[in-house]
Amino acid sequence: MQNLGEGFGQNRPPYVYAEWKQCRAGLDYHVDIGRHYYSVPYQLLKQTLWARITARTVEVYFKGQRVASHVRTSGNHQHSTLRDHMPAHHRFREGGTPEKLRLKAAPVGPNTEAFVEVIMRKCKHPEQGYRTCMGVLRLAKTFGADRLEHACTRAAEINAYSYTSLNSILKNGLDRQRRAPATDGPVITHSNIRGAGYFH
Repeated sequence: MQNLGEGFGQNRPPYVYAEWKQCRAGLDYHVDIGRHYYSVPYQLLKQTLWARITARTVEVYFKGQRVASHVRTSGNHQHSTLRDHMPAHHRFREGGTPEKLRLKAAPVGPNTEAFVEVIMRKCKHPEQGYRTCMGVLRLAKTFGADRLEHACTRAAEINAYSYTSLNSILKNGLDRQRRAPATDGPVITHSNIRGAGYFH
């Protein structure tokens, strides 16, 4: 007689630990999972979704149906975007075109406007910069337009075009400090420091 337990479970897939997280698709049709942004179909922007997160994948579900699947990436504030999820002509909804974002930044100051333009230009798809740009503009409500303008100047000097860098500059008050100019010579003098003429 055949052992009924023989072979039981041999064809079952191995158990994979997964976590579930409720999330909302932003206006750039991406969800934030562990400080990385994964795209979902743009029709689902502002919708409440569920993400199934494993060590290797991120799957997104809407009303019980899987709508997106991505290879999981470490939190780097970057975007994983599938072309099928993008709207036609790469347009935002609700007035979020790159040109309108620039116009929103212009009243803050020319450096803020330039900061937003650089962010949009550096992104592979302009939509990917929308979240960052909106975050940048919201900093004006927290710190004031003048400080944001000075912070954008400081960020441009050190080529730090990210929301995280800008927020750090403002929180630490670096926008209020004048950056020390570069010097060509030694900053200290001492009898043991030999000048260029010593060797001639």
